[in-house]
Amino acid sequence: MEKMPFQPEADVDTVVATVPIVRLGLHRHDWRTGLPILTGSLVTLRELRMEDAPALFAALTTEEVSRFISPPPSTIEGFERFIAWTHKQRVAGQYVCFAVLPRGSEIAIGLFQVRSLEADFGSAEWGFAIASEFWGTGVFVDGAKLVVQFAFDTIGSHRLEARAAVLNGRGNGALRKIGAVREGILRKSFMRNGECLDQSLWTILAEEWREAARPWGSTIIH
Repeated sequence: MEKMPFQPEADVDTVVATVPIVRLGLHRHDWRTGLPILTGSLVTLRELRMEDAPALFAALTTEEVSRFISPPPSTIEGFERFIAWTHKQRVAGQYVCFAVLPRGSEIAIGLFQVRSLEADFGSAEWGFAIASEFWGTGVFVDGAKLVVQFAFDTIGSHRLEARAAVLNGRGNGALRKIGAVREGILRKSFMRNGECLDQSLWTILAEEWREAARPWGSTIIH
């Protein structure tokens, strides 16, 4: 999701300081009241918290990470407004955003986000941004399978789309690694630093994901 749905200039009139901890089964969970905690072998995913703002600012504003995404907030306060916005969008049933934490740590190193493209999330777009020092460590694959499973089994999506600039070799390779299918090229569809870039459109379908039955281990939901 290289075009961030969050607009830094937008007015966020409510700052959410706490997030309810939800401890329900996968199919019973009402994610609009608060995201569950998803646990993989390398990472834990949970809802963003206000105290994540400094870590996210440090992780996502480097040149390596921000090169192929919409400009992230330019200050810690901007990330706080972004976090408040994600909570409001989740309550509205339009968008979810998970912080990525290495197992055993409470320091956010990135995020995964999913937004609705049609009513009830039938089709959705997802994206990610991970601190560069964790590239190539397996963190992306571990977190991605948790998010994809959550989107299909809990939110109820049947199709997930992702866009990556054609020049973003690492991003395209990551999507291919988890089984996404490249459907085509979106010509000059992404503006970055005054340049219009082509993007690859990658998709994952729920039935294909389930049929593959990838042996990546179980998702633990708290």
